Amino acid sequence: MTDYKRILVTAALPYANGPVHIGHLAGCYLPADIYVRYQRAQKRDIKFICGSDEHGVPITIRAMKEGITPQQVVDKYHALIGESFAQMGISFDIWSRTSNKIHHETAAAFFKKLYDDGLFEEKETEQFYDEKTNTFLADRYITGTCPVCGNPNAYGDQCEKCGSSLSPEQLINPRSTLSDAIPVKKKTKHWYFPLQNYEPWLKEWILEGHKEWKNNVYGQCKSWLENGLQSRAMTRDSNWGVKVPLPDTEGKVLYVWFDAPIGYISATKELTEQWADYWQQDDTKLVHFIGKDNIVFHCIIFPAMLKAHGKYVLPDNVPANEFLNIEGEKVSTSRNWAVWVHEYIKDFPGCEDVLRYVLCTNAPETKDNDFTWKDFQDRNNSELVAIFGNFVNRAMVLMHKLCGGKVPALHTAILDDADKALLAEFEATKTTVENLLEQYKFRDALFAVIDLARKGNKYMQDKQPWIVAKNLAENPDNQQKIDNCLHICLQLTANLAVLINPFLPQTARKMLHLLKVVEKMLDWENAGKTRLLSVGYSLRAPELLFRKIEDTEIAAQVEKLKAGLVKPETTKPEAGSQKSENTDEKSTPVKPAIQYDDFAKIDLKVGTILSAEKVEKADKLLKLQIDLGFEKRTIVSGIALHFKPEDIIGKQVVVVSNLAPRKMRGIESNGMILMAEDNGKLIFVSPETVTASGAGVS
Repeated sequence: MTDYKRILVTAALPYANGPVHIGHLAGCYLPADIYVRYQRAQKRDIKFICGSDEHGVPITIRAMKEGITPQQVVDKYHALIGESFAQMGISFDIWSRTSNKIHHETAAAFFKKLYDDGLFEEKETEQFYDEKTNTFLADRYITGTCPVCGNPNAYGDQCEKCGSSLSPEQLINPRSTLSDAIPVKKKTKHWYFPLQNYEPWLKEWILEGHKEWKNNVYGQCKSWLENGLQSRAMTRDSNWGVKVPLPDTEGKVLYVWFDAPIGYISATKELTEQWADYWQQDDTKLVHFIGKDNIVFHCIIFPAMLKAHGKYVLPDNVPANEFLNIEGEKVSTSRNWAVWVHEYIKDFPGCEDVLRYVLCTNAPETKDNDFTWKDFQDRNNSELVAIFGNFVNRAMVLMHKLCGGKVPALHTAILDDADKALLAEFEATKTTVENLLEQYKFRDALFAVIDLARKGNKYMQDKQPWIVAKNLAENPDNQQKIDNCLHICLQLTANLAVLINPFLPQTARKMLHLLKVVEKMLDWENAGKTRLLSVGYSLRAPELLFRKIEDTEIAAQVEKLKAGLVKPETTKPEAGSQKSENTDEKSTPVKPAIQYDDFAKIDLKVGTILSAEKVEKADKLLKLQIDLGFEKRTIVSGIALHFKPEDIIGKQVVVVSNLAPRKMRGIESNGMILMAEDNGKLIFVSPETVTASGAGVS
């Protein structure tokens, strides 16, 4: 930390096309807030930047579905999301938005700088076009039948029923969502950022320079870089977004993933006139908090953009979390399988810190984790109430009962080993917690704080001052033992307030109220100290920090979750967020019954993959040569994000051999490979033993 003069923290800009759910909180906003609150307590110069991302296809699709304008959509959800964050104690220094004028100016100027430096590639390509509405169609504006699971409402970039990544060319019977017309190809011009030119630098900067990054972040970056980078279009055909700042570019805007991260810069400009100190000084530590689906944009694309510009600092760390499932199933906004933050706040008023606690203790820091309402109840009742809250309440109650409501003296001459051991835990816990927080291990840091409260409970139970008090008449010296016990417990309570503040800020302030001390006591320099409360100081009457959560409340939440579930077979999925959004389902429902004659029309054969190569300018497609025994076939398959070409050569697969040929990216595909989907991962459907190519499957 001493190498940096200031810290700039960003949290991923959420799309303003819907409310936020607890998966968003657990993914990046809560860990970012914990880190920022800790750094503020350290009195470091830190800014916490966020805002709503108000451009991109999900916004326009939401507007189309609701029959309103994109501006009305973003106005509605910008306010709702901001209020939800504020009520959950997410303490941004600024909550901005990318529809602001300052952002449009900043993003346009950034693009123009790269353009003037000759860093873009100008290309004319063919793109799907709706002739009825005279509109170029983004992938999400095209729907059709998924070639993997048969979902008739798959999008041109993803099937939200089976989770497969797709391209519009793969859809069966594609239609425009704007007019239901069959899309056609039409030429259009766009500007591409040549990521491949920055590949050598990125490999050195990440793979050699940032081996300390979390395994999931480092591993995903390594995979992308080893597979090779390609030019990516940085503009789109649309009327909603930041206009391309070049002549004769009407109807063209900056790609949302180009303009969105620049939103961090424009929001900082909006916050302070000294914005350049945070973005353009080498002694700034830049940290991006994101979900795992944003890793490539924040670790590869945005840093390459910053490097190309030449004036900006690069991220020191990008601590990305995995996904949080709910009751054993993946979050799905289209199915309404989510716990919405604004609804939680209404259902559990005053329990914001309880949710913060549960999401942090169950944080998906290294793998996908599961939120259940039963676990929520158990952690509240058995940890917050029974351990942390119980210790603080007992210390306050006994202080009023046995010490006249004042902080008793500490009689050092009679301190025993148990007293000294607990006092030593103050500093030890402080050191443990700050080391873990600096390493972005928030879950372990919170465990350390709770463990200190647990040790306080054991100490008090071993000392039993209420029992010692019964013999005061016969042994007046016992008052000193009582004093020491409760003095240490009250000093521990003050330490717990300091240590818990980054995690549970409302709870820390309740404790300040009980202890009758000012907020300055929450400065981190006070953690570990054994004399935070003055001897003889009167304290307030005890109040419970947490309430017990009843079975009926949990049953109501489980029923609410199930009752709000939208059945995928009866309702067309909505477009979900491209960021911090996990919309796969746990399993695919059974499709409507068919007759045997329908199935008999399908000719399934065993094939062997002879060769595999990436399709140029198509991140999701592999071109495969398949040996079917009687002939060799070319099949284009959307599996490039799941398999490396060299890893699947020689693999035996099941092929739909009588599927009508289709052209994808100018390549005629003659068949389809059968795949299974397991928790978002694609798996080949293969014969159990090596089988002759061309063998029938029945």
